[in-house]
Amino acid sequence: MLEARKLTKSFGDVRALQSLNVRIGAGEGLCLLGANGAGKTTTINLFLAFLEPTSGSALVNGQDVQRDPIGSKRHLAYIPEQVALYPSLTGLENLEFLAELSGHRDYGADDLFRFLERAGLDSVAAFRRVAEYSKGMRQKVAIAAALARRASAFLLDEPLSGLDPKAANEFTEVLGGLRSEGAAVLLATHDIFRARELGTTIGIMRSGELVDQLDPASVTAAELEKIYLAHMRGVSGAGGST
Repeated sequence: MLEARKLTKSFGDVRALQSLNVRIGAGEGLCLLGANGAGKTTTINLFLAFLEPTSGSALVNGQDVQRDPIGSKRHLAYIPEQVALYPSLTGLENLEFLAELSGHRDYGADDLFRFLERAGLDSVAAFRRVAEYSKGMRQKVAIAAALARRASAFLLDEPLSGLDPKAANEFTEVLGGLRSEGAAVLLATHDIFRARELGTTIGIMRSGELVDQLDPASVTAAELEKIYLAHMRGVSGAGGST
């Protein structure tokens, strides 16, 4: 479970995030939409304890990430826009290394293959060097690493950026499967249409504020786009419920 309680972050006179209150339970997904600088990445970095809040708190499974950054990270998996892996190692070798870093040294090759398979990477690709991987394949290794560390909450920052339609669809299916198994997901994206598929709630952010929350089942893609653009223009009463 992920929760923000009046979470606020300022950089000098710039208010990057203003009193954010959200709760993402098991099996739920919050997709944050917004322009660059809206506060999406700041929110994720606060949950990761990469930043210290000006006020308020970020909690992971009830743990305040500032009070217990190491303990809270045991429950988290973070997938950024560009996944950093060792290019000279294979996908399998990268996964084995990442699993050991997270304290799981007891996995055998069969266990690691199962994690990669669940993430959508086949056994042939697992033996190829990561230098030959596409972005989508690198993301699958990152998801496998999250499965290996038994993460219950996922933080994703623009994971769909630069993916071709096939890779984006595969990623959406894998993430949907994780959510159905009880993972809590917080995703920052510019992709209005994929947000409808990935989230149980869509949040629209503008200038550091969560200005709207919508049920994706209650709006069409065209309606969501219209509401989003209205908020970006600063139109009051754009739609949804704040």
